[in-house]
Amino acid sequence: MKKLIREPFLHFLLLGAAIFLANHFLSARVDNQPAKIVITQGDITSIVIGFSRTWQRPPTREELDGLIRDRVREEVYYREAVAMGLDRDDLIVRRRLQQKLQFVTDDVGAPAKPTDMELSEYLKTHADAFQVDKRFTFDQVYLDPAKHGERLTQDVDNLLTQLRQHGTSDLDLTSLSDAFLLEHRFQGAPTTEIAKQFGDKFAAKMAELPVGQWVGPVQSGYGTHLIFVEQRVGGRLPDLPEVHEAVKRDWTNARRLESNEKFFNSLLKHYQVVVEKVDPTKADQKVADAK
Repeated sequence: MKKLIREPFLHFLLLGAAIFLANHFLSARVDNQPAKIVITQGDITSIVIGFSRTWQRPPTREELDGLIRDRVREEVYYREAVAMGLDRDDLIVRRRLQQKLQFVTDDVGAPAKPTDMELSEYLKTHADAFQVDKRFTFDQVYLDPAKHGERLTQDVDNLLTQLRQHGTSDLDLTSLSDAFLLEHRFQGAPTTEIAKQFGDKFAAKMAELPVGQWVGPVQSGYGTHLIFVEQRVGGRLPDLPEVHEAVKRDWTNARRLESNEKFFNSLLKHYQVVVEKVDPTKADQKVADAK
């Protein structure tokens, strides 16, 4: 073995192998070396503007040199990290790159300015989104079920008779009503607002009540109410000039989403997507282990 180690031919082979490996790695490094880093005048202007906005003054020469060095450091680290594949398994980086690509497609695929004809058609086909709510002007008297107990039905009938005799004139609804947080009179209240304050069932019932007379009982999340609907204005689809900007905003967003979906599908054609079948037992076990 000692004789073999002292053999010149072996030394030659080892030296040759070392030179070959060194040349291989150096060549790979040169071939994969990042492109030249150029800090343009536009980059410098951006750096100066960013510094000035933060500190309310332009940077000194020394500060600018330091900022430029930081930009170079950032670029070097970024390129080296990408070259090493450090971006591949980073969820935050992946999502950020996805967002940036979506921003680019938003700009490229920005729809042209819509015509009034296009907006009118969009308004008709999406009427539910722009429908003007029904509005109600009404009075209400509240009866607390907990306070009236078993007498609630009788008290409702007696109070309803009294209210119908007087209509809405010369009546102090506050004195007739049990303590209640909300108002006793609502002027031109839209259905959505009524639902928000009294509940969806109460708001739906309002559309069925007759106009011009006291009726009840009507139930809400609070309890029992007697209602006098003075005026009901039916919902309608507004004319385009009334909702032009809202329709334009929705139309633009819909076209943007449509453009993004087409772009994604065009990219997807270049990939073969394979989704492995999920074993529920293994999935449940992994979830349990993660807790």
